[in-house]
Amino acid sequence: MKVAYALRLCVKAISMIFNYFSIAWRTITKNKIYSGINIIGLTIGMAGFILIATWIWNEKSFDQFHENRTTLYKVWNRTMGPGNVQAWDITAGPLGKSLKNDFAEIKNTSRIYWSMDRLFSYGDKNLKAKGNDVDKPFLRMFSFPLLKGDPDHALDDVNNIVITEDLAKRIFGDEEPMNKMVRIDNNEPYKVSGVLRNLPSNTSFDFEYLVSLEKGESYYGNNWGNNSYYTFIQLQPNTSIEAFNDKIKTALLRYSPESETEIFLHPLTKWHLYSRFENGKIAGGRIEIIYLLLVIGLLVLGIACINFMNLSTAQSQNRAKEVGVRKVIGAGKASLIRQFLTESILIAAVAGVLAMILVELCLPSFNRLSGRSLAISYGQPIFWISLLSFVLLTGLLAGSYPAFFLSAFKPIKVLKGELSSIQRRFTPRKVLVVIQFSIAIILIVSTTIIYSQIKFVQQRNAGYNVDNLVEVPIEGDINKNFQVIKSELLSKGVITSMCKTSLGVTVDGSTTSGLKWSGMNPELEGLIFSRFGTSGNFISTLGLKLLEGRDINQEIYAGDTLAVLLNATAIKNMGLTNPVGKTIELSNLQYTIVGIFDDFIIGSPYSRVNPMAVIGTKYWTYNTVMRFNSKNEMSRNLKIAEAVFRKYNPAYPFNYSFVDQEYEKKFNDQQQTGALSALFSGLTIFISCMGLFGLAMHTAGNRKKEIGIRKVLGASVAGITNMLANEFVKLVIIAITIATPISWYIMNKWLMDFEYRISISWLTFLFVGLSAILIAIITISFQAVKAALANPVKSLRTE
Repeated sequence: MKVAYALRLCVKAISMIFNYFSIAWRTITKNKIYSGINIIGLTIGMAGFILIATWIWNEKSFDQFHENRTTLYKVWNRTMGPGNVQAWDITAGPLGKSLKNDFAEIKNTSRIYWSMDRLFSYGDKNLKAKGNDVDKPFLRMFSFPLLKGDPDHALDDVNNIVITEDLAKRIFGDEEPMNKMVRIDNNEPYKVSGVLRNLPSNTSFDFEYLVSLEKGESYYGNNWGNNSYYTFIQLQPNTSIEAFNDKIKTALLRYSPESETEIFLHPLTKWHLYSRFENGKIAGGRIEIIYLLLVIGLLVLGIACINFMNLSTAQSQNRAKEVGVRKVIGAGKASLIRQFLTESILIAAVAGVLAMILVELCLPSFNRLSGRSLAISYGQPIFWISLLSFVLLTGLLAGSYPAFFLSAFKPIKVLKGELSSIQRRFTPRKVLVVIQFSIAIILIVSTTIIYSQIKFVQQRNAGYNVDNLVEVPIEGDINKNFQVIKSELLSKGVITSMCKTSLGVTVDGSTTSGLKWSGMNPELEGLIFSRFGTSGNFISTLGLKLLEGRDINQEIYAGDTLAVLLNATAIKNMGLTNPVGKTIELSNLQYTIVGIFDDFIIGSPYSRVNPMAVIGTKYWTYNTVMRFNSKNEMSRNLKIAEAVFRKYNPAYPFNYSFVDQEYEKKFNDQQQTGALSALFSGLTIFISCMGLFGLAMHTAGNRKKEIGIRKVLGASVAGITNMLANEFVKLVIIAITIATPISWYIMNKWLMDFEYRISISWLTFLFVGLSAILIAIITISFQAVKAALANPVKSLRTE
């Protein structure tokens, strides 16, 4: 009996659900235009949200695949600078091992030196690959799986090398790579001791090979005054990071008694999203972009849902009698709510299918725009669970208000035709239109200001002429033959100047806090300097403005290996007067100040320029910078330069980069944010206009008899068009009034993160406001003019 009863209930439930869907489908197909607008709006809104959610998922997954992720940290420094606390993540060479020896809470440490492109030679193959020097424990600390080899011992020998499977394929083809010998930079051979699985896209690391740092550290420098390494630490399980940070913050005093720099650990789980520090504390980073795009995605979806609500309630008069009749024959409020929610879920399901098709079509373009390689994980159950939940939630969200609104109609009033008087007093639909356009206007204003800020910073004087500057890494015989290469390029008229530098001129990669000078204020102990090395002709090659003294030039002044150039900010912070000729101490060496140059941007163009020291050196140079002759075609200069470099460095390809292109990369993150904001701002205005079009069509249909009477009484087409458009334009003006102060507050707060920023102009709000009104008028006018031109006889015939 119980089984039979249960079966009857099951059949009844299935029949009821089928009935709901049957009625819902009939209603949808009956109102094709409104259903089409709803489906298109929800499709675009859902597709936009899915794209943003996929991007956010990828961003939040960065570095989360490491098994030891909860115990892995990077060492950061913190010291009091002029007016605020400065933080940076480049450390001294001996720090990691010293901490490991002194603190039992540390399980492993590993350093990483700068990423370098090196020439790999095997047989007749020569190719470049990018990688790092690391300490032996690196592969035990981080989960980069070895397809071949032992992670505990792969880097035991200083001549061992671990390569990725892609690099193994490039070098050895189908040959077995393990234990093969490969020559690096035409020097001694390295033995392949491990093959790594290719690195995932969601990692902060970027390397194709790893070699032991033990071999190179004597060349790179391993003293307390040389901050050129990233230091990573793995703590013992269950170690309190708060207590340990408090314990180690003054640890540098043990190794460098005069240091006023504190150290602290930054967790791996926050490396990617929380990389911006202010006054020595975490202040944000990419997490701010995630929040911004999440809000934008929700707003786009919300606007699509508002469209659905508006158009559904707008049709209430057409469905009022249906509701009245169904209530009279016994349908309860709950039954009607289920029916209307079924309709909205069905529309959301159709939109969901179309949204996934749209996502697949747009994903390649979205990847180019966002700078990522995103893909939908169709094979993951969590994806399908999330998608179905998302579709269901969207359907419920979009359909909830119309369902409760329509089901609340009183059957007697409806059947007596008293609904119209109720509706004239009902204003939520107008409120929703105002909300829609307020959101769209806020997004458009925000996008306009973001682009204005990017343009403003791009126009900021870099302090040097980035045009016609070309960099070539020092490798092979370039260092040995530098003078002859330079002389030949000058004699051929290819360049006007050339120098060697420690790093690329757009890379703020080496810092020091160990400068001392006569009369130094004790409060400036630990002042952070960006540090650069050069062989000479640094100022003339970059085109810097020389304020005092002269350039470094080891060809003329043999003693310039102990010369230093300082920028204007350094002189200001140090409080020096008549600095040229004075000496400073760095790494126990005395450097003579020979020149002062005006500031130039080496770090973020959005921030102030730090103090900078450019020291003369014979050995600390890994890069050449050439100022090409602007009188020649760039292609001619490159062709001759390549021939000269290959002549004196035949074993290496001619690898070069343009400084102006490298400088432009500094704007990538903000440009991507601006582009994504512009894309979704455009979608919000498009979806809003679709809804406005539907409402205008509905209003014109409901008032066709009134329009007919007005035309019979002599009303003009322009007058009727103005009458219909006026109601909606008023709503847009209200939206502008609401959106203006909100968008000003949001963007003013956003701009406060930049030291170099624009002032928000009232012209921005005027332009966006007028544009919104114009777009609304154009959207409404089609239906308004169509209604005004209609033959009044047809509209009055049914009376």
